[in-house]
Amino acid sequence: MRLASTLVDPILARAQVDEVDGRPIITVFTGPPDSLPIAVKRVIDLVVSAIALFLLTPVFVLIALVIKLDSRGPVLFRQERVGFNRRRFHALKFRTMVEGAERQQAALEVLNEAQGPVFKIRRDPRITRAGRWLRRMSLDELPQLLNVLRGDMSLVGPRPLPLRDVSRIDVNAHKRRFSVRPGITCLWQVNGREPRFEDWIKSDMEYIDNWSLGLDLRIIMKTIPAVLGGRGAY
Repeated sequence: MRLASTLVDPILARAQVDEVDGRPIITVFTGPPDSLPIAVKRVIDLVVSAIALFLLTPVFVLIALVIKLDSRGPVLFRQERVGFNRRRFHALKFRTMVEGAERQQAALEVLNEAQGPVFKIRRDPRITRAGRWLRRMSLDELPQLLNVLRGDMSLVGPRPLPLRDVSRIDVNAHKRRFSVRPGITCLWQVNGREPRFEDWIKSDMEYIDNWSLGLDLRIIMKTIPAVLGGRGAY
């Protein structure tokens, strides 16, 4: 039997038909259903982030030295972002802008090149010389391995948005991105990081609705050439 129904809009949620005691049951969920693979994903996050942090220690020291020699200010930049279930956390990055850059953002809003609630400027005047190089190679994201270890983030998932961007999301369906842990890399990054928010959110929904450990692995493998190519990184 087929039923025409508006009970579940594919944009707002996903539906799964199960059977309990011989009766059909419709389960509605906005993110991947709880399962053993979700637990395995967390174990992979813990193991890989711990090993990567240990192996990359010399790289962290070198980058920290370059940042300190290039401009005044701290080595790390902490920004409050919104993650899984809309929980707030401080995302870590190597500082790529001048000290006090966030206070200058309001004056630069007229130069925003991204459509939708996000903020991106190709030639942002706040970026330092070292910062431009770090962003080009996506090395500024490395400290987020600590966020992964702490459970704020995953290796793969939608990029975490700052409070400014989240406050401007006015489409309920777009808030489904908070139904999974945010990640260091995602489909949007490996597909070129175009500034159109609609394309960005579409790739996030595609990831959430088709998530699997295999998909995570493919995204990680595609991240390497995407980072080396530097497409859309600024």
